[in-house]
Amino acid sequence: MKTNLMHVRINVSDLKRSEKWYTDILGFKVDTEWPPERPEYIRFESEGGAVFAIMEADDCRALRGRIDFYVDDVDALWKKLRGKAHVAEDLHTTSYDTRKFTIQDPDGNKLSFVQG
Repeated sequence: MKTNLMHVRINVSDLKRSEKWYTDILGFKVDTEWPPERPEYIRFESEGGAVFAIMEADDCRALRGRIDFYVDDVDALWKKLRGKAHVAEDLHTTSYDTRKFTIQDPDGNKLSFVQG
């Protein structure tokens, strides 16, 4: 069976706070809010077509996630984000010859940005 990844979703404790963080800090664009009358789920889509979603959950602390994004210029993104987000892992060269750094969203979910 041939499959393609449709989207990745992580749980957050405060949907509006997280929407603001993902749009203001990372520059993601909101694609969908569901249900429209009282959103509990927000889907973002990047220029490259990657789909990423957040969903409000009662106790998301036990369900923290980690997502890695490939980027074209990790050094430029590091300069842009390092003072705006909690850094979990500084920019470095990995043992498998990529460069990456990791930040955390307001709920402690880890987001890594990788080039190489």
